[in-house]
Amino acid sequence: MNDTHEQPPPPDWRVLAVGGASGTGKTTVSRALARRFAVPVVEVDDIVEALLAVTRPEHLPEVHIWRTHPEAALQAPESVVERQIAIARALAPAVEAVVANHVDTDTPVIVEGDYLLPDLVRSMDGVRAVLVHEDDEAQVTANYLAREPEAGPQEHRARVSVLYGRWLADRARTLGVPVVAPRPWRDLPHRVGRAIDAHALS
Repeated sequence: MNDTHEQPPPPDWRVLAVGGASGTGKTTVSRALARRFAVPVVEVDDIVEALLAVTRPEHLPEVHIWRTHPEAALQAPESVVERQIAIARALAPAVEAVVANHVDTDTPVIVEGDYLLPDLVRSMDGVRAVLVHEDDEAQVTANYLAREPEAGPQEHRARVSVLYGRWLADRARTLGVPVVAPRPWRDLPHRVGRAIDAHALS
């Protein structure tokens, strides 16, 4: 019996990195793109959990910070952002190892997460990146409330997200990585796809 389902064309990248701060829609768009290209998604959060399981705080203090110092998440938003940047930089070698493995084994994958640095595209061929950035604190607050209604409005967390997102977006633009606004939601996967294609041609 013939298979009537058409297989999607293979992507012209081995790793697509979808970065952005928390609450911006990057996970949702990553899953949509994964269905489009028929590839799996690797979440940086899973890499974090693996490292937490096999290291001690003295080995990777930045990665363990939220567990060893939970009160740090309640500090001034600017201080929290500085910690997030430090965590992202500490995680970079682990993320790059996962990316390199997929490039070397020719197994396409989408990698997404808050701690994904735009610098990843400079490190190896076969990698594309895009950053999803929402600059409206009220919108991020609404996103959190829709996703986690039991927590109530999370204005502090939303402020942290926007500030961290701005830092990521500035870094991305410096490196020539496309930055895409998440709204309107309905065509976000299409706009991300176009941004990736345009970046490949630039």
